[in-house]
Amino acid sequence: MWLSYLRLVLFTLGLLIGVQVPGFINDYANRVEAHLIEAQTGLAGFQNTANQFFNGDLHALVAHYQASDDPVFRSDAASLSTMLKRQRLLDEQFQAMQGPWYIRALQVAYAADPDIRQETLNTYSYQVLLSPTAIGWAMAGALLFSFIIEGFFRLVDWVVLGGKRQRERIARRERNS
Repeated sequence: MWLSYLRLVLFTLGLLIGVQVPGFINDYANRVEAHLIEAQTGLAGFQNTANQFFNGDLHALVAHYQASDDPVFRSDAASLSTMLKRQRLLDEQFQAMQGPWYIRALQVAYAADPDIRQETLNTYSYQVLLSPTAIGWAMAGALLFSFIIEGFFRLVDWVVLGGKRQRERIARRERNS
């Protein structure tokens, strides 16, 4: 009886963990979009200058600043170059987060911006979404978590006790029948 309840608790725990995945992915995607908008806003003035003098090419503006004899312009070139690089990386993250659910999950797990992922983790509030995606993640998490934990205990039982409990159960069934 207790083993049945333990299985239910493990399944429920896996369900609750699994249902968090789509919420975290959505929060990460929203945070990436917000950072991208902020980066684009920060570049807007430079983009206007590039549009006016360099046919919209921000890299030509950076090169012009770097070639200047004025140390202020050279310093601005380094700052602008850093801002352009950050905007490009955020745009790549944003584009990856527009794909199907499995691409989004892999992006967050393996290729996410570490600072944004940590920022999302620090501010994440647990939620229970009832979308088909969340339910799928929850069921997969529950089954996987239950399977792994129960498999671990069965392995320990087999290795440590030589499957003694299993053999005792079989013997009891034979006696009862």
